[in-house]
Amino acid sequence: MKNNPTPRVLLPQINWNTLHFYQKADTLYQLTAVFCHRFLPPYGDRTVDQMVQAARSGKQNIVEGFADGKSSTELQLKLLNVARASIQELREDYRDYLLSQHLTVWDKHNERFQPMVDFCKQHNDYQQYEPYFDKWSAEEMANTGLTLCHMTDTMMNNFLKHLEQQFVTQGGIKERMHAARTGYRQQQDARLSALEAENRRLKAILTAHGIPF
Repeated sequence: MKNNPTPRVLLPQINWNTLHFYQKADTLYQLTAVFCHRFLPPYGDRTVDQMVQAARSGKQNIVEGFADGKSSTELQLKLLNVARASIQELREDYRDYLLSQHLTVWDKHNERFQPMVDFCKQHNDYQQYEPYFDKWSAEEMANTGLTLCHMTDTMMNNFLKHLEQQFVTQGGIKERMHAARTGYRQQQDARLSALEAENRRLKAILTAHGIPF
């Protein structure tokens, strides 16, 4: 008799370091720290702390979300949404900087827009951006930050849709624990039924041959 596997209580651990949206969030944090150091005043401007903390929150809540997601899908959803909110806040800070400094927010009509978008699509790791950190102008760096924010948010939104569907179909840890217990009891009942049937079969054979038991 083939046994059905007992449902898993803890979900498989995902290595967030391999996820492109985490890599982009990590790059955003590194880029933002350098941007603030180069183009914002070191004292008396709360924007520096706000931008760096928003960038860090985006990255760290992804890490915490996946660490906690092994046992709690609900908490993972919450933390990843916090990460998204932080990245959206950072996106507004970059946009506000460009507008307040009378710099250009690049769009599809700007000749520099598509090359920048292509670069950000093709590169995720911080090391691929770092050589440009001391070369880009404030406008180039802020528009790159804007683009990374948009891409990271879009990728996270797609992942969250998948996670929400997983939660609907598999439930949280309480539902998985109940399913695991129920599955285990069903397996034990099936084994007992199989043993009782085998016992009856053997008794019938012994009786047919006149062998006492």
